[in-house]
Amino acid sequence: MTEHVPHSHHMTSGRALTRTAIRATAHCLTGCAIGEILGMVIGTALGLSNAVTIVLAVVLAFVFGYSLTILPVLRAGVGLAAALGIALAADTVSIAVMEIVDNLVMVLVPGAMDAGLTSQLFWGALAFSLAVAFVVTVPVNRVLIRRGKGHAVVHKYHH
Repeated sequence: MTEHVPHSHHMTSGRALTRTAIRATAHCLTGCAIGEILGMVIGTALGLSNAVTIVLAVVLAFVFGYSLTILPVLRAGVGLAAALGIALAADTVSIAVMEIVDNLVMVLVPGAMDAGLTSQLFWGALAFSLAVAFVVTVPVNRVLIRRGKGHAVVHKYHH
């Protein structure tokens, strides 16, 4: 006879944990990518310095990342202050890691930050930076979820 394992255990072990971490990271990547791309495009189009462009991209990544978490939590009936707290707990580390990695990659790819919006280098480096950030952030989210932190905090509201 097999022993029944509670749902919460399934989410915090083995392949199920990895799948959950991948889904959480994909969710994070969606908000981060919207903000990151928007910030890079605005900064590049306006001819802002690399530092200002990166700050703009990071701020927008956090705004969009948190927004994608807050909206379903609000729809689940949670008040705004509590929803904001849940989003901060669920996404801050994931977004921060993703932003550090993708902006570091953009800076390290020669010429990427100075390439124009019509440049394949700009768009290729940006896509590559987000892919690298995703790969680096999955294990971070896996550890957080296993410990009941990160996306695990918001999991019950995403139905």
